[in-house]
Amino acid sequence: MIEAKTLDFLKELVDNNNREWFQANKGRYDKARENMVEFAASVIEKLHKIDPTVSADLDPKKCVMRIYRDIRFSKNKTPYKNNFGISLPTLGSKLGGVEYYLQIQPGKSFIAGGYWMPEAAHLKAIRQEIDYNAADLKKIIDNKKFVKLFGDFRKQDQLKTTPKGYDADNENIDLLKLKSFIVAHQLKDKEVMAASAAQDIVDICSKLYPLNVFLKNAIA
Repeated sequence: MIEAKTLDFLKELVDNNNREWFQANKGRYDKARENMVEFAASVIEKLHKIDPTVSADLDPKKCVMRIYRDIRFSKNKTPYKNNFGISLPTLGSKLGGVEYYLQIQPGKSFIAGGYWMPEAAHLKAIRQEIDYNAADLKKIIDNKKFVKLFGDFRKQDQLKTTPKGYDADNENIDLLKLKSFIVAHQLKDKEVMAASAAQDIVDICSKLYPLNVFLKNAIA
């Protein structure tokens, strides 16, 4: 489970996002990160049983993302993220490919999955898979339990124009115009701090697993 001290550290970081405060509280950060690594290890162990493409050998230390922000090209010059992210890639995927992603942030935690902003070749392959096998995707995303957990899959970033190679009157144009193929479920603080948190999150992942399978098959 995520410890209350981890959330407390993140809450205080929001109001003290500077190097001086961070260095003075480095010990708290180290303990918070250790908590995240232990939690990631628990999630990986359980998730592998549901989705074998999430390797049981994933290094949880590498799955917990850096808290340091890259501010070189950002107007926001605060040096630290106000959350911890855990990226759980599927076999053959780089970070940011077809994956599960857990974000821990006070009041804004969530578990997500799918493929965010695919590279050009993968985007083309996914659209082709949708064009050929839209019924398979719609069976997943229009399932009532899926919609209740993750909302309307179609309501995410879309092209304003019709993608090259497809007609505007294509019956699945709303899916073909998508630029990302992700879903997310919000988590309350009490949920991530529960003793059953790792298993509860994996249970949610099991509901989005078919989406990841569809996407993996498309780019295989």
